[in-house]
Amino acid sequence: MKMLSDFEAAELLSFLTPEARPDVKGHTTSYILGLSGNRDGCRFLRTKPDIITALFALTSDPSIAIAKDCYFTLINLSADETLHQVLLTDIKVIQVMLKKVLDPESDLQHPSNLTRHLKTCKIMFKVLQEDVGVAKLVEIFCAESFNKKAKFHHLGPLLSNLTQLPEARSFMMDKDRCVIQRLFSYTQYQASVVRRGGVVGTLRNCCFDHAHHEWLLSDDVDILPFLMLPLAGPEELTEKENEGLPVDLQYLPEDKKREEDPDIRKMLLETLLLLTATKAGRDIFEKKSVYPIMREFHKWETDVHVTAACEKLVEVLIGDEPEPGMENLLEVDIPEEVEEKLTKADAREQEELEKEQERMKQEEEEEKKKRSDTEGAEKEQEAGLIR
Repeated sequence: MKMLSDFEAAELLSFLTPEARPDVKGHTTSYILGLSGNRDGCRFLRTKPDIITALFALTSDPSIAIAKDCYFTLINLSADETLHQVLLTDIKVIQVMLKKVLDPESDLQHPSNLTRHLKTCKIMFKVLQEDVGVAKLVEIFCAESFNKKAKFHHLGPLLSNLTQLPEARSFMMDKDRCVIQRLFSYTQYQASVVRRGGVVGTLRNCCFDHAHHEWLLSDDVDILPFLMLPLAGPEELTEKENEGLPVDLQYLPEDKKREEDPDIRKMLLETLLLLTATKAGRDIFEKKSVYPIMREFHKWETDVHVTAACEKLVEVLIGDEPEPGMENLLEVDIPEEVEEKLTKADAREQEELEKEQERMKQEEEEEKKKRSDTEGAEKEQEAGLIR
C-alpha cells in the first residue's frame, strides 16, 4: 500500500476539524479507518500523532457515522503496542472510552487491546479506579439491561486483562464487597463466547492468589460448581458419586452439554488445577467428588491440549499428598536445574501434542475424503442403474 506524503497527510488533517464539511470529513474518517485496518497503515498513523489527536476529538462529532469511524480507528490502533503510550498518556483515550461505557445510549464497545500488556494495564487500572472504579465496571457488565444498544460482552476480556495485576485481583476478591461472585453465572452464558471466555479468564487469574482459595471454595462463595458445570456432561454416575457432588452437579439431565469452546475448557481446567495448589483445596475437591466429573470429561474430550490439561488435574486428584513442608504447590522452591528440565519436558510435550493434533487432523481429512469418494461411487452406480 502506498502511504501518503507529508503534504497529503497535512491536507488530510485539515479535513479532520469540527468545522470541516460533513461529507468531506466523513470520507476522510472512512479512509483513515481503512488505513488502520492493516499493519502498514498503523505504522504510518504512528508517525502522525496530530491525526490521532484529531480523530480522538471527533469521537464526539454530531455525526454518528463519523464518531464511529474515529472510535473504531482508535480500537484498531490500540492493537499496536507501540501506540499504547500515546493513546493512554498523551491523548488520554481511556477517559472518552469510559464515558462511552457509562452512557446507556452509546452503542460503542470498549477495546480490551489497551490492557493486554502489563505496563498499559497498570495505567488503565489507575485511571479506572480514579474515574469509574472496577466495581462500577462489573456492575455495568452484569446489568444487561443497562444499555439496549450495546451488550458490552468485550468488558469480559477487559476484566480478564486487568486481573493480571495483583491490585485488581485484590479488589475483585475483597471479602467486604460482592464483586467476583457476580461473574460466576457467566461461565455458562451461551449468548456470547467472548463474555464467557473473559469471565473464565478473570476467574483463572484470581485463582493465582492462593491466599484466597479457601474463601473462594467456601460455602459463602462456592466457586466450584460454576467451574465444574461447563465441564460436566450427561453421563450417568453412581448414586454414591452423585451424592458426593455439589447439589447443582447431581443427576444432570440427558441433554446436558459441555462447554463447546476448547480454549475455555482448557482455562476452566487450569483454574481448577490452581485451586488444588493447597492442601485445603485438595481436601475440598475430594470432599466434593470432583474426580468422577473429570473422569467422564477425559473420556469425552478430543482436543489434545485440553486432554493434557485434564490429565494434569487428574494426576493431582488421584496422586499422593506432597511431603510435609511442600503442601502448597505454588510456594515450592524448584532448583534451577530441575526447573530447566521441566521447561524442556514441557516443550517436548507441547511438540508431541502438536504432532498428535496434526495426525488427528490428517486422519479426519482422509476419512472425509473416503466418505466423499464412497458417496460419489454410490451416486454413479445409482445413475447407471437408472439408465
